[in-house]
Amino acid sequence: MEKDRPLTVQSDRTMLLDVHSPSADKCRADIIAFSDLVKSPEHVHTYQISQLSLWNAISSGLTSDEILLRLRRWSRFEIDQRIEFFITDQAERYGDFILTELDDEYLLLTVRRPVFAMQLKAEPSLTPLLEAEDKSSFKVKRMNRGVLKARMIKLGFPVDDRIPLKNGEPLIIRLRPTFSPRNYQSDAVNALLGDGKNGTGYGTIVLPCGSGKTVAGILAMAALNTRTLILCPNVTAVHQWIRELLDKTYLTENEIGEYSGEKKDMKPVTVCTYQIVTWRPDTDSDYPRFSLFRDGGWGFIIYDEVHMLPAPVFRITAELQAIHRLGLTATLVREDGREDEVFSLVGPKRYDTPWSDLEAQGYIAKAYCHEVRLPLPEEKEIEYAIAKKREKYRIAALNPLKMDAARKIIAKHQGESILIIGQYLEQLDDFQKAFGYPIITGSTPTKKRDELYAEFREGKVKVLIVSKVANSAIDLPDASVAIQVSGTFGSRQEEAQRLGRILRPKERDSHFYTLITEYTEEEEFAQNRQKFLSEQGYNYSIEKAEMYE
Repeated sequence: MEKDRPLTVQSDRTMLLDVHSPSADKCRADIIAFSDLVKSPEHVHTYQISQLSLWNAISSGLTSDEILLRLRRWSRFEIDQRIEFFITDQAERYGDFILTELDDEYLLLTVRRPVFAMQLKAEPSLTPLLEAEDKSSFKVKRMNRGVLKARMIKLGFPVDDRIPLKNGEPLIIRLRPTFSPRNYQSDAVNALLGDGKNGTGYGTIVLPCGSGKTVAGILAMAALNTRTLILCPNVTAVHQWIRELLDKTYLTENEIGEYSGEKKDMKPVTVCTYQIVTWRPDTDSDYPRFSLFRDGGWGFIIYDEVHMLPAPVFRITAELQAIHRLGLTATLVREDGREDEVFSLVGPKRYDTPWSDLEAQGYIAKAYCHEVRLPLPEEKEIEYAIAKKREKYRIAALNPLKMDAARKIIAKHQGESILIIGQYLEQLDDFQKAFGYPIITGSTPTKKRDELYAEFREGKVKVLIVSKVANSAIDLPDASVAIQVSGTFGSRQEEAQRLGRILRPKERDSHFYTLITEYTEEEEFAQNRQKFLSEQGYNYSIEKAEMYE
């Protein structure tokens, strides 16, 4: 029994971990399997036990007895009886609905408690999916496997899917000997694949921006050795994946295909965008490119930036429950609250690690966050006062004083690689005209984007203006300064992604500046964005624009 007990388990199911404790790392390794990391500032990290986190744990093979044993091992105080009941109850609930093979056309949903079987029969959203077999079981068409799981988890009924994953067409994927993965990347893949039996081989890996999520995906591909489909948020990310695969494996250009608006190459490993597979000729048509999923002989599908999954991809993923699946993301936060769909359709969270831990180990850059507050110009005050809420935000975000503040920050960081990031294209165009720096927006051709990103990586371009197209899946390792001039209201997800542009490890520290118009709607939304990064362990300094005189 450990003498040092760094954990405080509270009655609201939050857990406080003293990170200065000698046993903090051992304790974290024990509790992360059944809880979610909520906050990780410098002294105490907060974890939350929830229905979803417990179902994650049970689906991975943990029992309620093992979870309670771990809590008692590390807790400074006696565990509240309500916590014990919640853990035991949720663990038992996970086994209440078991999905198994029946025949070539149907699966069998077995319900352990008669009261729950009656509830399923009475639930309108499930009526089209279930055919009563007897009092405690239902037939489910194979094509409805994922839809059933998604709808049931919305009702608080997690399905224990015990149907083995099928192997796709084989493809030998060997890693180059010069490639040496980091320990946490290997640990993440081991957590995903486990022993290869039921309940393993699908799920989500959560790693900070800049920590090498792509590498984790490549390691999983090399472990599975099967035809692989990789979905990305944009074409730049597609090209990035292809570069990494050629660099770190013995796969050849003849084995890796790009399926995008520019190319339609289907190969044993195909990398495509979400946009291309969700295209349809009009809003009343079906999605003709869903055949890319169905007919590729895939044994593995990787969802890069899985938190961005569009609804149509959720739909087709519901049909693909027999395939190994991996979601990669820096944060599972979704402003629409659809994290449970990621759990039920792509797979539960298998691995997570605090950003601050990887920063302390030198795997991601040390970053300083600055909120720079500017006044609203006097000539804009009346316009702002009479505007509606959304328009108030826009007026504040487009504050013309931000241009001068950005100019001073750029001068302060002369010679460093700097990104100016914004939401409003008219604002970015004004910056481009005033400063003369190159700009990338959604209308920039892919070839031009790739050229500018390459010049930025090579140091030929030191300052680059980018719209939200650069929020995610862009590898710019030398970027050390980001100046955020406007954002998407209070999106925590976007804040994490934008900070991630400057988190690649480098010789110098990184700086993330957010320009805010004080005493306006923008300041209110900024507090929500700021709160998220503070919870990841980043301290914000609040500064006035005149500090940069």
